[in-house]
Amino acid sequence: MMLSKLSLRNAKRQASDYLVYFVTVVMAAGLLYSFNGLVFSREVRELSEKMDTLPMIIVLASIVVVCVFGWLVSYAIGFMLSRRSRELGTYILIGLTNRQVARLFFLENLLVGGAALALGLVLGGLLYQILRALLFSMFGLPYHFVLALSLPAAGLTLFYFAVIYLHALRKSRKRIRKMKIYDLIYFEKQNEGIVIQKGRNRRWMFTVSLVLGVAGTVLLLSRELMAGIIGAGCLIAALFSFFLSFASGVPAYFDNHPAHKYQGQNLLIFRTLAAKLSTMGIVMAIISMIFTATILTEGSGLVMNGIFRGRSAENACFDLYVGIKGENQNPSPYLHYIAEHIPVEQSVLYQVYLTDRPAVRDYIESRTAYYYYNYDQDPILRWSDYAALRSIAGYSSAEPEPSRYLIHCMTYLEEPLRNYDQPIALGNITLSPGSVYTEHLSQSFGVANGRGYILVVPDEAVDGLAVHHSAYAAKTVQPVPAAQYDALADIAVAEYNMQENPVNYAFVSTKANEDTQVAVQTALLVFPLFYLAFALTMTAATILTIQQLSETDRYRQQFVLLRKLGMAQREMARALGCQFAIYYAMPAVPPVLIGAPFILHLAHAPEPGVMVGMSSPGVIVVISLGIFFLIYAIYILLAYTSLKWNVLPQ
Repeated sequence: MMLSKLSLRNAKRQASDYLVYFVTVVMAAGLLYSFNGLVFSREVRELSEKMDTLPMIIVLASIVVVCVFGWLVSYAIGFMLSRRSRELGTYILIGLTNRQVARLFFLENLLVGGAALALGLVLGGLLYQILRALLFSMFGLPYHFVLALSLPAAGLTLFYFAVIYLHALRKSRKRIRKMKIYDLIYFEKQNEGIVIQKGRNRRWMFTVSLVLGVAGTVLLLSRELMAGIIGAGCLIAALFSFFLSFASGVPAYFDNHPAHKYQGQNLLIFRTLAAKLSTMGIVMAIISMIFTATILTEGSGLVMNGIFRGRSAENACFDLYVGIKGENQNPSPYLHYIAEHIPVEQSVLYQVYLTDRPAVRDYIESRTAYYYYNYDQDPILRWSDYAALRSIAGYSSAEPEPSRYLIHCMTYLEEPLRNYDQPIALGNITLSPGSVYTEHLSQSFGVANGRGYILVVPDEAVDGLAVHHSAYAAKTVQPVPAAQYDALADIAVAEYNMQENPVNYAFVSTKANEDTQVAVQTALLVFPLFYLAFALTMTAATILTIQQLSETDRYRQQFVLLRKLGMAQREMARALGCQFAIYYAMPAVPPVLIGAPFILHLAHAPEPGVMVGMSSPGVIVVISLGIFFLIYAIYILLAYTSLKWNVLPQ
C-alpha cells in the first residue's frame, strides 16, 4: 500500500516536472489512435476501391512511428532515472530493496503512461474527425460529425503503447535491480564525456564533417539509387562528426582566443553551451538526423501533392474528354454510349491538326525545358472549336483577331511565347502572332489539345492540314460516376487500343475521376508522410526540451549568483535568450542546409508545367520549412517561457 501511494505521488510530480514530455505522449497517443481509426473505418475504405490499401500503409507508417515514440519514451525514462537516481538510492538506504524500488519506478511511469493514453484517446477521437472531414472533403462528400470510440482502433493503440512502455520500463527495472547504492547516488554525474581529446583531431574531424556534409548533399541530389544511399551515409557521418567535434572544440577555441572569451557575455554563453553539448553530442547528432528526415518527409509529401494536383488540374478542366488517335478515329462507340448513359449540357466533336514544320516548338525548346511528346509539328485548333472548348470549360470568351493566330499554352510557356513574333503560313493564308491564353485546356498528354501549347487559327486556315487526332469534350449535367468512366475506358480498350494496328490509341478523362485520383493518392501517400513528419518533429523537440528544462535549478543558482555579482536583469535575459537560441538552432541548421536543396531539386523533377503556383519549387521549400519551424517554435516558446519565469531572479 505504501508503494502504491508513493508511486501515485511520484507519478503526479513526474507529470508536472516533465509536462512537455507528458503532453507529447498524449499527442502521440492521439496521433496513433486517429490513424488507427482510418485503418478500421469501413466508410473510409468505401470512398474508393483503391482505398483498400490504406490500412496496410497506415500500419507500416505506424510501425515507424511506434519505433520513434518508443525511442522517445525509452530516452525520457532513462533520463528520469538518471535525474532521480539519488532519490531512488535514498529509498534503498532507508530500507527498501532494489526490487521494491524498481517496482516503484515501474508503477509510477506506468501510471503516467496510462494517464497519457487515456487523454490521448480523447484527443485522438477529435483528430480522427479532422482526418475524416478532410477525406470526405477531398472526395466531395458531405461530412457529419460523429464522435464515437472505435474499440479496434483503441485496442491497437493500447497494444502499441504496451509495447513502447513495457519495453522501456523493463530496461529501467532491470538496471535498477542490478545497481548498487553508490551507483544510484552517483548515476546522475555520469555524462557522455568529451570524445575527442586532442585539438588537432578536433579540427581535423570538424573539417571532415563539412566535406562529408557537402558531398552527401550533392550525392543525395543525384537521381541514382546507389549514389543516394552513399550520400545518406555521408550525411549521417557528417552530423555525428560535426557535433562531436563542435562539443569538444568550443573550449579549445576560447583557450586559443582569450580575447574573444571575455568579450561581452561570450564566456557565460559558450561555457554553459559547451558543458551542455559535451554531455549530449551523440544525442544532438541523432536529433539533427531526425530533423533532416522530418524536413525531407514534409517536402516529399508537398511535392507529391503538387504533382497530383498539378496534373489533375490540367486534365480535369472538362467534365468529360475523349481523344482518339490513329487510322481509326471514328468516335461512334463513345458517342453512342454517352448519348444513352451520360446527360450532356454542351459538347463539341473536333480535330487537332498539324502544321508542316515545328517552328514554335523549336523556338520553345531553345528557350526553356520542354518535352513535346507525340507532336513532331506544331498543333493547330480551329477557332470555332476553341471557342466551344472555352465555353464548356467555363472560361470567358476570347475575342477573334483578324489575320492573327492565338496561342493557348500552359503557364510555364507563357513568357517565351509572348515574345514569339514569327508569322505562320497555312496554304495561301499567312497569320501573325496574337494574344496568348493560359487557362487549363487538357494539354499534358498525347491526344490532348497540344502538348503544352496549341495554335488557334481561323476555321478556313485548316483546309488541307494533316489531322493528328480527333477529340470530344463535354460539360455534363452531373459528375461522371466511376462506373461510367470504367465503361468508357473499356470501350477504349475494346475498340481502339487492342486492335492489330498499334498506332490506334484512345484516352478518356473525366473531372470526377481525376478528383478521385487526387484524393486517393493524397490519402495513400501524403497523409502518411505528414503523419511521420509530425511524429519525428515532436520526438526530437521533446528530447531537446527535456534536456533544457532539466537544468532549471542549475540555471537558477547561476543567475542568482550573477545577480549578486552585479549583472543587470536585462543582461541576464539577453544571455539566457542567446544561449537558448544557439542551443535550439544547432541541431536545426544542418537539416535546413541539407533539406532545402534536396526539396528544391525534387520539386524540379516532374515534367514542366506541373509544379506551378502554390506548388512551385520555391514555395514548397518555404512551406516545408515553415511547417517544421512552426511545430518546433511551439516547443521552443514553451521551454523559453518556463525557463525565463523560473530561472531569472525577480
